[in-house]
Amino acid sequence: MPAAPVVIITGASSGIGRATAVRFAREGASVVLAARSQERLQRLAERLEERFGVETLAIRCDVRRREEVEALVEAAMANFGRIDVLVNNAGFGLYGRIEDTPEEAFRDLLETNVLGTHQAIRAVLPHMRRQRSGHIVNVGSVVGKRSWPYHGAYAASKFALTGLTQALRGELAGSGVSVSLVLPASTDTEFFANAPSYSSEYVPAPLGPVQTPGQVARAIVRSVQRPSAEVHLQPLMRIANVLAEVFPGLTAWASELHYRWLQR
Repeated sequence: MPAAPVVIITGASSGIGRATAVRFAREGASVVLAARSQERLQRLAERLEERFGVETLAIRCDVRRREEVEALVEAAMANFGRIDVLVNNAGFGLYGRIEDTPEEAFRDLLETNVLGTHQAIRAVLPHMRRQRSGHIVNVGSVVGKRSWPYHGAYAASKFALTGLTQALRGELAGSGVSVSLVLPASTDTEFFANAPSYSSEYVPAPLGPVQTPGQVARAIVRSVQRPSAEVHLQPLMRIANVLAEVFPGLTAWASELHYRWLQR
């Protein structure tokens, strides 16, 4: 990264976003913090300035609203004159069987997790293309590669990010701008406590190995410093994905077994 790079992080008020802001600030970056809670952002901004001596900007932003995303990017440009990194982290989860998931809840999920990412990319890319440099990090999920029962809506949003990132990578060829897809597994944050379940028999809980927000943040920063197309935080999940492609019937059987076990 260049000296004092300018980094925009959405969903920066807690969890992975907050840890990522701390990590970039530790590296000396100027950090633009975006989320819906202005109070939490401001406290974080003050902490980063005091602890690391970096410049910060805290902007309330709901990524579902195009005008707020555009205002975020304009504020970053007005304050710093450039944008070097965009971390698309804003998002939430919901769980339940497909038939139990309300359309309105599914739509809100897609507007935040997918369309919010799309709007942020559209807003920063003209500036990055003019600079002929920049890096975009989309925070996906392991369930954006392989889904499980009760994860249908959330997995659909993360599958969409996988496809969006793959297409964008090709479209950025020769531009000087790169993009990474970071694929965390379950992370020890407020995520599961805040996620609703629309099927009474299912309680949201971590699935598989659990990592800390700091571990994800380190992976995000590394993906910028040494650009990588995809970053799997759990190497075993990469192997599992390959096996699932080779033996799809085995994956289907495991999914059915898991669902039946949950129904007991």
